[in-house]
Amino acid sequence: MSPTLETDEHTALRTAVAALGQRYGREYLARVAREGGHPDELWADAAKLGYLGVNLPEEYGGGGGGIAELSIVLEELGAAGCPLLMMVVSPAICGTVIARFGTEAQKRAWLPGLADGSRTMAFGITEPDAGSNSHRITTTARRDGDGWVLTGRKVFISGVDIADATLVVGRTEDARSGRLKPCLFIVPRDTPGFLRTVIDMELQAAEKQFELVLDDVRLPADALVGDEDAGLLQLFAGLNPERIMTAAFAIGMGRYALAKAVDYAKTRQVWKEPIGAHQAVAHPLAQAHIELELARLMMQKAARLYDAGDDMGAGEAANMAKYAAGEACVRAVDQSVHTLGGNGLTREYGLGSLITASRVARIAPVSREMILNYVSHQTLGLPKSY
Repeated sequence: MSPTLETDEHTALRTAVAALGQRYGREYLARVAREGGHPDELWADAAKLGYLGVNLPEEYGGGGGGIAELSIVLEELGAAGCPLLMMVVSPAICGTVIARFGTEAQKRAWLPGLADGSRTMAFGITEPDAGSNSHRITTTARRDGDGWVLTGRKVFISGVDIADATLVVGRTEDARSGRLKPCLFIVPRDTPGFLRTVIDMELQAAEKQFELVLDDVRLPADALVGDEDAGLLQLFAGLNPERIMTAAFAIGMGRYALAKAVDYAKTRQVWKEPIGAHQAVAHPLAQAHIELELARLMMQKAARLYDAGDDMGAGEAANMAKYAAGEACVRAVDQSVHTLGGNGLTREYGLGSLITASRVARIAPVSREMILNYVSHQTLGLPKSY
């Protein structure tokens, strides 16, 4: 007999997080975004209950779980209409990288704060001219005495204004080959030369997006995370959780929209029966539900592989989960808005803004086309065109 996909503890975690999410809901997050604030109250409550650091090691104040548990937290908050985007960045990417590769001093300095929500960290990888191609990163780090000097630009970096530091992906020169290799550096928010500019987004969200300029940013030797020679391994240790958590974000959003549409279809009556009795309305909603459930299955597989230490298997599954969840989310939101008709675009029902938000899961942190490249090359063994 095969084990269940989720344990009793996972089911209990879902129920508890759903209850927290219901206390806040979509209107809370929408109000915070309109006022230009941050969801500090929800973040603090989630931290107090141990949800933000559920994936981090117990010896540093975390819950001792993994990405499987953290993805449940984000999915359920999303299904309640109040997902916390910084969960993708701070505990999932940065917390995981530091827990796996950081020095003992870095772990003690950062993990307890990331676990209890008192500290946050942003993640800087995307660049204006590199897009989704991490091999084209031009931000460079050169040795300067006992320290480092970082120079470069980053774009679409979430939450830099509220983060205590940003985990920046740069490249250093390999002394043996002369080639540039990726390395990760912790850059505190107020470091001289570390400049940020808000990007004016059409998307209304509490978390702002920034362009960063690193103008000869000087860092001490201990700003480097882990081993200089393990850069690519460390980088992908953070990117796989990012993809899994993006899938959780998308699935939660799709579930929220679908629940609104199902409730409307049960009660909205134009002829003799509620509109949900008509197959033209019911079948697309059923299809959206199926696609969200299938995406969740792949997300669970990816999380299980990652938590078991299978980085190669997790890489494939995480990319597939992110792709499936992004597609399922966009279709669920589109069908939900369509089910409500004109009401789907009113502020009262809160679905119209999700049309823009849902596309984020198709675009970030890696486009669906780059995922198709990954699967065609890595999984199917097809030749590259680039």
